[in-house]
Amino acid sequence: MFAKVAEEGSFTAAARAMGVSVATVSRGVARLEERLGARLFNRTSRELSLTEFGQTICEKAGAIYRQAEEAESAAREMSVQPRGLVRLAVPMSFGLRWVAPLLPGFFRAYPEVSIDMHLSDASVDLVADGYDAALRIAALPDSSLVVRRLCAVTQFVVASPAYLKREGRPAHPRELADRSCLSYAYRARSDVWRFTNAAGEEESVMPTGPLRVTNSEALLPMLLDGLAIAELPEFIAGEYLADGRLETILTDWSLTKGGLYFVTPSARARPAKVAALSDYFAEHLSEPTWRWPR
Repeated sequence: MFAKVAEEGSFTAAARAMGVSVATVSRGVARLEERLGARLFNRTSRELSLTEFGQTICEKAGAIYRQAEEAESAAREMSVQPRGLVRLAVPMSFGLRWVAPLLPGFFRAYPEVSIDMHLSDASVDLVADGYDAALRIAALPDSSLVVRRLCAVTQFVVASPAYLKREGRPAHPRELADRSCLSYAYRARSDVWRFTNAAGEEESVMPTGPLRVTNSEALLPMLLDGLAIAELPEFIAGEYLADGRLETILTDWSLTKGGLYFVTPSARARPAKVAALSDYFAEHLSEPTWRWPR
């Protein structure tokens, strides 16, 4: 405010330029003078002039004001035009299969945006780890985050035709207790498989088997070799169900239904770069091609 008054030559003109009241500018300059312990302006009813002390700091104050204006202008431009770096967390298999192929189109549409994509099935703390956004596949996303649901994601219990021919097809979830069932370490709701059917019956199963993994892709060799049963999300299972290498079992029962979510730490003042990425994923992932049955 001091710099603007010095530039404009009056409190009234400075207040008009800054979009505040004259009283606000006057009080602001008075507080600055009190803090510095010296007067900045000589004031009369007709004239306003810098004191000697005011002149010594006027140039630096003006430079600070111009830097602030430039910073504000840049921030406003960034909030309107998508540009800058987005730190994005994505589950490993989903990111490789379904997000990475979308990126060329995104960068063609938004050439001034760059993405630092962290691929891991482990859940990250968006705030503590400094992420701008994440894609999450879960039954219930963290309620402390701002959530945009993109689509449903179904989980299937699957086995190979060779396994089912050798061991028989389970007719009830209870029968899984005596089967070799592989597990995934990062399930949103622990290792328990929770089943429900159309009659409202519920059944919980703790899968037991020789392999537990932190990435569902690692279950495929055991499944395809006919050695076990496992739970897979449809975006992985779909291609194997389509060509018959895997089959769904317990089709009268369903596991807890989840979804694909775009999550951010806060909806306030969301940068245009993050909003653009959210809209792009919503456009390309809301009607996914991995649906089964197709």
